[in-house]
Amino acid sequence: MSVFDLFKKKNSGTVAKDRLKLLLVSDRASCSPEIMEAIKNDIIKVISKYMEIDSDGLDIQITQTESEENHGTVPAIFANIPIKTIRNGSDARSEAKRN
Repeated sequence: MSVFDLFKKKNSGTVAKDRLKLLLVSDRASCSPEIMEAIKNDIIKVISKYMEIDSDGLDIQITQTESEENHGTVPAIFANIPIKTIRNGSDARSEAKRN
């Protein structure tokens, strides 16, 4: 995924679906939609330094899960990020330097 993929035009149905998912996830995590979008964009940016990903198949969710230390439920991030290719060492270093 290139930086330009973040700006490619999506149809209105896809945009509406993404917004609804974002609202549902942010509500469950007691986190604003703006923060959720920032988290998603940061994850995409970092992972894109090392591999090309399928941004259309990307699914990032914040849910509640039981704490291992018996502190009740705590937020957890689950990400399903389809990988197209993994950059070799020199490609990853070049991409990291650009960002």
